[in-house]
Parts: sequence; C-alpha cells; structure tokens
Amino acid sequence: MTDLTADVTLSGHLARFADTTRREPLPDDVAASVRDRILDVLGLCLGGRGLDTSAAALAYVREQGGAGQAHVIGDADLVPAALAALANGVLAHSLDYDDTHLPSVLHPSASVIPAALAAAEAANADGDALLAAVAAGLEVCVRLGMAGYDREAGNSTFFEHGQHATSICGAIGGAVAAAMLLGLDSDGIAHAIGVSASMAAGLLEANRTGGTVKRLHCGWAAHAAVSAAQLVRHGFTGPPTVLEGRFGFFEAFLRGEFDPAEITDGLGSRWAVPGIFFKPYPANHFTHTIVDAGRALREQGVDPAGIVSLTIGVPAAVVRTVGEPPERKQAPRTQYEAQFSGPYAAVVGLLGGAGLGASYADYDVALLDDPARVRLMACADVVADDECTAIFPYQFPCVLTARTSDGREWTAKVLVNRGGPDHPLTTDELRTKFRDNVAGVLTDDAATAVEKSVTGLGSGTGPGDLLTSAAT
Repeated sequence: MTDLTADVTLSGHLARFADTTRREPLPDDVAASVRDRILDVLGLCLGGRGLDTSAAALAYVREQGGAGQAHVIGDADLVPAALAALANGVLAHSLDYDDTHLPSVLHPSASVIPAALAAAEAANADGDALLAAVAAGLEVCVRLGMAGYDREAGNSTFFEHGQHATSICGAIGGAVAAAMLLGLDSDGIAHAIGVSASMAAGLLEANRTGGTVKRLHCGWAAHAAVSAAQLVRHGFTGPPTVLEGRFGFFEAFLRGEFDPAEITDGLGSRWAVPGIFFKPYPANHFTHTIVDAGRALREQGVDPAGIVSLTIGVPAAVVRTVGEPPERKQAPRTQYEAQFSGPYAAVVGLLGGAGLGASYADYDVALLDDPARVRLMACADVVADDECTAIFPYQFPCVLTARTSDGREWTAKVLVNRGGPDHPLTTDELRTKFRDNVAGVLTDDAATAVEKSVTGLGSGTGPGDLLTSAAT
C-alpha cells in the first residue's frame, strides 16, 4: 500500500495517533471513561430491543446470512461483524439515551462502540486493545465534529446543513477503532479513514417532521466503519487527502468551512473523551434541562393543576428542534415525537418521572392522551432566551416560567446539564441507568456479570467474555 503518513495529511495525523494509542497505556481517566461508556452502550442496546425499529433492524440482519463473527447484544447467535455493528448501532441510538459531546452536539459512543465491539470479537482482540480502540475512535469522532463547529456562529456547520454529524463523523471514528482491532498498521488505519469517508451519511429532517430513520443512523455508521476496515484489509485504499482535499470530506459536507486545528492540536495529549456528557434521560439532549427545570418548579411547590401558562426559554438554535412546529410539539402523537418535545419535557419534570428523573416509560405513547399532560402541553410555549443563547452550545440551558391561576409567577433556571463535567453522574447513577435499561431483559445475576466484565476489561476480561455475558 502507498505510505499515506509520509506527508502527514489530516488522516495521517489521525492514523498515527491511533497507532500510538494502542502502543501506550491510556490515561487513567480516559480508560475509566471508556469502560463507563461501554457499559452504558450495552445497557442501551438491551433496553432498546423492544422497539419496532429494533425488531426491523434485527430481522434485516438475520435475513442477510453470512459467516458468524460477532454478537448482536442480547443474542446468542453470531452474525457477520458488519451486521452485528449495524444492529448494535441501531439499538444503542434508538432510545435517544446515548452520550453527547458538547459543543459539537454529536453522539460518539453509539457508532464507535458497536463498531469496536464487533471488530474486537471478529479479531479475537483482548480487553486492552478494545479500550484503546474505543478511546481513539471516540476522540477521532469528536475532533471531526469539532472541526465542523463554527465558534463565531456558536453552532455546528453540519447541523446548519441538515446533516447528522453523529453518523457522519461516527463512521470515520468507528473505522479507526475497527482498523486498530483488525490489526491494520498506521497506513491501513489511514486508508480505513479514506474509505469510510465515502460511506458517511445522515440527514436530520426526521427530527422536525417525523420518521424513524434517525434510529438507523448510528447503526449504518458502525456498519460502514467495520466494512471499511475489512475492505482495506482485503486491499482497498483511500485518498491521502480525503479530509482536507478539494473533493474531500470537509469540502463535500461543509463547503470547505472547517478548522483543521481542532483535529491536530493536542492530539494524543489533550483528550476529549472524559468530557463527553452522559445522558440521564432518554430524550433529545436539548430537552434535559427542561425536565430538570420542571422538577425544580415542582420542588418549589408549584401545583401542576394550577398552571395556566408555561414559557420554556431555551437557546435560540434549540427552538426549532424542541418547539417547532408548535402544533406537533404541543401534541406529540408518538413516543419518538415526545422525546423531542420541549412541552412534553416540562410536563415530565412537573409531574415526576422514574429512573434518574425521567425513564423511557415516562414517554410511553399511552401517556400522550393523559388529560393533565395534554392540558399542560397546550399552554406551553417554547421561546428563545438570551441568557440561554449566550451559554449554548457548551450547555443546553433552560429558563422555565409558570404562571398559576392565583396570579403568581414561578421561575426555575437550569443552566448546566446534568451528566457533564460540571454536574457528572456518579458511578451509582450510571449503574442505576444500566440496571433500568436491562430490567426485564437480564436477571440481576446476569446484569452483575456484565458489570464485572466491563470493570475487568484490560485486566483479563476480553470482548468475547463481555458479549457472552450480555447474551440472553
């Protein structure tokens, strides 16, 4: 193969970083963060198996046939590695409960970890190799997302173009992880980046007007990631300037508007991975502080039955996702629509939710016709708030104001997201989230076995042990 790293293109920088990462010990905080994210994704995959879209993805995978190489999480049978990655990526992203990096506003783990697990199992890699590959893949995914973040505008250029940066950048981050685990050298990793860039895709229109295709995005990215690495292993090559070139990734997706320094500066010495936000609630991340603000009003003593109006103040860029079109956001008809509704998030907080404050059951479609919820959503308006706009997208803040029938006005401000570095979830809270997600799927003993397997990664436990313990 051609030596792509000789001129140190952007893909060459990333390939060298990945190659170095698997040869040197991970920083302790990075390794700990990766273990937590693997456990989180395993719980999400098991928790998401009951959805109709999950059944569709699993049916698709099963009818493809092929050599058994890796597990779909929760299944005992082996399927081809790329198809296992597809299924697990769909499962990981489908509850809208997977982690988020800010300010890039992408969800790295739901693509990268499914790709890495499938490749690790297919290659019989050890736990240390898996940890290193996930760490490198997540870092690459985040840095690509940040290269497309417009600091002056305070928003992702991917997002402005209607593109789902999660799946687009996730395909390449996942390909780096898969290439590492399949034993490709630095050249091979660079070629995997070059090949996977031609497979990257994802549009965000479903967030606005419906459709379930967004649940497919991370699965397709993980499938592309493993496929790209496998194709390179068989001889395919990618262009050395695939990222920065005239007809490359950033020109095609962002019309050349990107910052290469976000990719290269501090690469290998300054890690983004530990700062990726965990989600405490199974809904669009923009809605989380709305839930918390609703909880805060309830704790202040607001009686939901007495509320006559709700004003949900959010960053200006968030209004279109959680507040528009208002007739859909004030009266969601599906569970998925409820997960993207600002008014419904306020209702969950005001009425009280399960789990860590809002569980997947709180978004059940049967609740959408509850008279109390219908009334509250109908009197809720989502508006741009200047204070929130100034903070976005480093946090997704909310200022919630309720007016009650006795003439009083109540306000709750939540300016920092729960689950991020400034308000992290504790180890116990992460375990609670995992146990909630696997309830009814794994026994308590099986759940404990998965937790122990993840904790043991890098010290004797390998991916095969982990995935076997998660199979039913």
